[in-house]
Amino acid sequence: MVDETTNLDEHRGMMAQKATELCRLRAEVEADQAALRARQEELEMLLAAAPAKNWAEAVEKARYLLDLFSQTADGNDRHRRTLIERVMADFDYLLDNSNPANS
Repeated sequence: MVDETTNLDEHRGMMAQKATELCRLRAEVEADQAALRARQEELEMLLAAAPAKNWAEAVEKARYLLDLFSQTADGNDRHRRTLIERVMADFDYLLDNSNPANS
């Protein structure tokens, strides 16, 4: 019996080693993407589970949707991108100024 494991990559050509590494990396990326999709579905279920209790919760839902839209071809239009940025700034301004502690 052999006490040391054999590194099979050392006995293969460089092209085969690269192909194996690419296959491993692709599998890792696919697993990461699947986990991300699962977390995104969980977040969306939480956001849709109940109506917002206050403006801050409503803004978070709207921010999420605007962010999703901004990642599409339509949302990436320069004018729409500007509009999205201004709406996000409006959210910040309105939330900051609606806080009773700031009054």
